[in-house]
Amino acid sequence: MGMTITEKILASHSGKDKVVPGENVWIDVDVLMTHDVTGPGTISIFRKEFGADAKIWDRNKVVVIPDHYIFTEDQHAKRNVVFLRDFVKDQQIENFYDVGTPDYKGVCHVALPEEGYTRPGEVLFGTDSHTCTAGAFGEFATGIGNTDAAFILGTGKLWVKVPQTMRFVFNGKLPDYLMAKDLILRIIGDIGVDGASYAAMEFAGEAVHSLNIEERMTLCNMVIEAGGKNGVIAPDEETERYVKARSNKPYKPVQNDSDAKFASELKYDASKIVPLVAKPHSPENVEAAEKLSDVKVDRVYIGSCTGGKLVDFQAAAKILNGRKTAVDTFIVPATTDVEKGLEKEKIGGKTLLQIFKEAGCRIGHASCGACLGGPEDTFGRINGEEICVSTTNRNFPGRMGSKKGQVYLASPLTAAATALTGKITDPRKYLA
Repeated sequence: MGMTITEKILASHSGKDKVVPGENVWIDVDVLMTHDVTGPGTISIFRKEFGADAKIWDRNKVVVIPDHYIFTEDQHAKRNVVFLRDFVKDQQIENFYDVGTPDYKGVCHVALPEEGYTRPGEVLFGTDSHTCTAGAFGEFATGIGNTDAAFILGTGKLWVKVPQTMRFVFNGKLPDYLMAKDLILRIIGDIGVDGASYAAMEFAGEAVHSLNIEERMTLCNMVIEAGGKNGVIAPDEETERYVKARSNKPYKPVQNDSDAKFASELKYDASKIVPLVAKPHSPENVEAAEKLSDVKVDRVYIGSCTGGKLVDFQAAAKILNGRKTAVDTFIVPATTDVEKGLEKEKIGGKTLLQIFKEAGCRIGHASCGACLGGPEDTFGRINGEEICVSTTNRNFPGRMGSKKGQVYLASPLTAAATALTGKITDPRKYLA
């Protein structure tokens, strides 16, 4: 019996010819990422277990990206960044994207690909659950806790149980009113937030491979919302083009064996899916946008690793171009590269930034922003009983700030259409 992409990557990194789901193996790690929220805890455990003067296993394979609570006066948040700076200096880690410097990047899950750290066939761990985003590049990428990350810092290895693979196939052409967010919400709505517990979620089909790499990242980003261990998409020419433009490190792309065994396979006709929204307070609480037209909202938030990439803002700008928002609308680019893209990319002679400003949007600096709530002065944070339509990935109580707030998850197209009306709006109304 052949192996899936995930199984083949874990086999190659454990020195085995073959692994099977449920098997526990020691695997070698290619890249470890940490940030300002989880980094200090990881570092503290590393120093406790390996010694105050211990050196990490490979300073070139560790990437440190402060991104969550950055543009704030909160002293606890600032202390976390100082903690990272001290560790980076002590360990001579070069892959550090410090806030307040020209190297600053923004959201780790988008910064990693932009800086060339995501490559087919590799193993990437990060102290953040949405590290699974990088599965879009045909690699094994998943989030881990501080203790596991500390062990990797000291050894470069981790004990991993091989997950089974669930396959999700989207056939046909993707309509212009759908985005990757709609596809992953359809899946989560169908299988639930525990429907893929500790499974690899593989995405395939014509509609998936027609997506650009940023949209594929959105698909893999939210597998954790279904309980998945990792997401993965078979690498193709689109993958290779993106990676080779950003990294000169050799890598080995991996494909499924022809006789690979999948735990399940769910097939969709992309043309029959409609724009979707996840209602409070769970990503599985999915409903068609057109059926929620009576829901009034106070604000719209377009940003995060899930919805703050250039492709997301291009989509939103198509809707907002030449129109005015009816409610507070926040535009928060994921990274400084995306931020620059807003000033360069044009629609009808106007830059995306122009379109957003003329529409009345509020523009934030590259960061995680309000996605994880954060300190009181976090840009775009919910501070009361606001009802928000957001392109982020979670809508649990308090996720974006106030526990009294209500968050509806949607694609950038649906979010932008909603911004124009002040009610949840199917974007097809503006794309006809």
